[in-house]
Amino acid sequence: MGGSDDIQYFGKDLEAMSFADNYHRWILAELQPYLGKSVAEVGAGNGNFSAFLLETELERLVSFEPSNNMFADLERRFAGNQRIDTIRDFFGNRAEQYHEAFDSVMYINVLEHIEDDGQELRYAFQTLRPGGHILLFVPALSFLYSELDRKVGHFRRYGKRQLVEVVRSAGFDIDRVRFFDIAGILPWYVAFVLLKSTTNAANVSLYDRLVVPVMRPLERFIRPPIGKNLLLIGRKPAR
Repeated sequence: MGGSDDIQYFGKDLEAMSFADNYHRWILAELQPYLGKSVAEVGAGNGNFSAFLLETELERLVSFEPSNNMFADLERRFAGNQRIDTIRDFFGNRAEQYHEAFDSVMYINVLEHIEDDGQELRYAFQTLRPGGHILLFVPALSFLYSELDRKVGHFRRYGKRQLVEVVRSAGFDIDRVRFFDIAGILPWYVAFVLLKSTTNAANVSLYDRLVVPVMRPLERFIRPPIGKNLLLIGRKPAR
């Protein structure tokens, strides 16, 4: 990632994901026990996930967004909400300012956009209180890397070992790591790898309404051996 003006966001892709309420709630349900009271959200975009976070009992949400156009939407969306601070900057630029300020730091579909992910995670380590959690949700499986990934600025799709190693190298212990959304592998491969499609709000909404409500309870009891995404919860060791 470069300066704010260099970051490329694709509005129709973000707009499409705004129809994924069930998917976002599924992710949040996995992360909520680890949030704590003070949370940093890195790469908040236009605030789709921020809105769900504010439905929880957290006391303070600090949402960082370096893109000028996305920040304008984010700031406007939560104007007047006293529980959220919106900051137009790269998270790493504020790491010293927020030294040991947070109970959790989260990256929801963000870490893959950052070329030096190891350094980024060290920034997160610096801002977490001892015992605090790093919460990651990232795209998985390198064979699913598509033109869409390239277009939206993904440097990688992660393997499980790759993700664990970069998190550990930043100083974290691993509490949980698992694959997520096994049902999404085939549709993604066909649509984006073979057919080279782009996101479509109607398709996202259909998957969200029909597939996610079925897969969420199944994956709660039967952890998939593979999935379209990876979810990891790491912990900064207590002193």
